[in-house]
Amino acid sequence: MMFAEIKQLLIDKFGADVIEGEETGGLQPALLIAPDSIVDVCLEVRNNPTTYFDFLSCLTGVDYGVEDGRFGVVYHLASMPYQLQLTLKISKAHNREEAEPVFKSITSVYRTADWHEREAYDLVGIFFEGHPDLRRILLPDDWEGYPLRKDYKTAEYYKGIKIDF
Repeated sequence: MMFAEIKQLLIDKFGADVIEGEETGGLQPALLIAPDSIVDVCLEVRNNPTTYFDFLSCLTGVDYGVEDGRFGVVYHLASMPYQLQLTLKISKAHNREEAEPVFKSITSVYRTADWHEREAYDLVGIFFEGHPDLRRILLPDDWEGYPLRKDYKTAEYYKGIKIDF
């Protein structure tokens, strides 16, 4: 099944509003999905016998920068039996003065999302609504800030120990 066919399958199932755009200029094309629909879309492409994207190989949190004021999540899916790959992206505007940006968790669809979402939370500060155990996974629990945010200021000390780069 080709990219255009997968796109049409999702439009037929959920309506045209489910796809906010597409990126076809890179090595791997991506569908830009409406953020609130990501769980349903992942469930459909996993369970549909014509696609069967049974493996979440990577999930990445993205800070598009202070000027853009957006955060997003990129999902790399693979269909082992059909040897296909699919990239889905979601994003939304977010005011940095508010709490963390919030997206729906897909742990109910892909169990591997558990640690991927925890990493995105830990390093980018994206909160995943419905995650069963969202807490830091790489940094200490008392670490302040999110190191992969564009506006992150590196601390000089942690618990009295100089952080030397």
